[in-house]
Amino acid sequence: MAEFTMELNDEQKEVRDWLHGFAADVIRPAAAEWDEREETPWPIIQEAAKVGIYSLDFYAQQYFDPTGLGIPMAMEELFWGDAGIALSIVGTGLAAVGVLANGTEEQIGTWIPQMYGDVNDVKVAAFCSSEPDAGSDVASMRTRAVYDEAKDEWVLNGTKTWATNGGIANVHVVVAVVDSELGSKGHASFIVPPNTPGLSQGQKFQKHGIRASHTAEVVLEDVRVPGSCLLGGKEKLDERLARARERAKSGGERVKNAAMATFEASRPAVGAMAVGTARAAYEEALEYAKTRTQFGRPIIDNQGVAFQLADMRTSVDAARLLVWRASWMAVNGKQFTAAEGSMSKLFASETAKKVTAQAIQILGGNGYTREYPVERMHRDAAIYTIFEGTSEIQRLVIARTLAGMPIR
Repeated sequence: MAEFTMELNDEQKEVRDWLHGFAADVIRPAAAEWDEREETPWPIIQEAAKVGIYSLDFYAQQYFDPTGLGIPMAMEELFWGDAGIALSIVGTGLAAVGVLANGTEEQIGTWIPQMYGDVNDVKVAAFCSSEPDAGSDVASMRTRAVYDEAKDEWVLNGTKTWATNGGIANVHVVVAVVDSELGSKGHASFIVPPNTPGLSQGQKFQKHGIRASHTAEVVLEDVRVPGSCLLGGKEKLDERLARARERAKSGGERVKNAAMATFEASRPAVGAMAVGTARAAYEEALEYAKTRTQFGRPIIDNQGVAFQLADMRTSVDAARLLVWRASWMAVNGKQFTAAEGSMSKLFASETAKKVTAQAIQILGGNGYTREYPVERMHRDAAIYTIFEGTSEIQRLVIARTLAGMPIR
């Protein structure tokens, strides 16, 4: 087990500096354009693929960093560049992780390369879980998968929403209900291969922020996929459902808590995204305060501005430390006895909203215009308190964990 440390090693620093350079030289100069266009920044994704950032190998290396700091470090630097473009670059990773976590070796080898494509023909993938009536309440999911034993096919019907890359993805990973009596334990994940009949893009959302990232509904109408597209295979699914039924009779709450532990482990990555955006806004405000003069002196000489900057930096650093602690705990198998994963996501996301708002205030009228990036950063920051569990859900998880109560 790696000891917890706040100091990056030489290799991590090299990767951080490399990512920072890409964010500064490639992502930032394109951020305003793609925010206005509200389109997937394919040229930027291709550039990321050329240098090796948009690839499974890169994210696998960071994911298996024994210190746990690889992923949060990478997320912070990319999202420091721009949240919308960064999400377009890392969005495929969610689908890829879903296959890595649940798929067979054959499924991993078959489908993950098709998610990324190659440097000359980049592809993206989509992970489809949320539904119009099942966001935080995953047990209310309605998308169904029914097994057609005669044809060894699964038939999927339903509508997914808030899917990053939904409809434009080469490969979709869809979570569906296979046993409605088991709640979230009766769900399974399926690969929907490219050009499968019955899958279509529904509404594309016109969003407040992260506008360079494609978000849409995915409609499934009698979508038939081969039995081999059930992640993990049918034998493994049948065994898991049988265990869930037995546990539901004698210890259903333990089943629910085990499921929540998976979400806890993934939340620090979103916290790291928020830290990147907050840090970017703080740095913009700091530089502006040093160079903007009023009444014959830089505005940072005014205590009202200086104290805001002090609070902003303190909050950013505190958020990063919570994210790093939770990330280290997750990779080293430490129990989140106080919902540390939710703590990191809650504090970092709320920090991003607050710090970006303070940055606008320090820039004054300039900060309210699109000529300066803090306006965009503030719009982008709003998403962090919503996706991967709202701030209200994080507080609920933390409170129930501290009280020793089951998390439903």
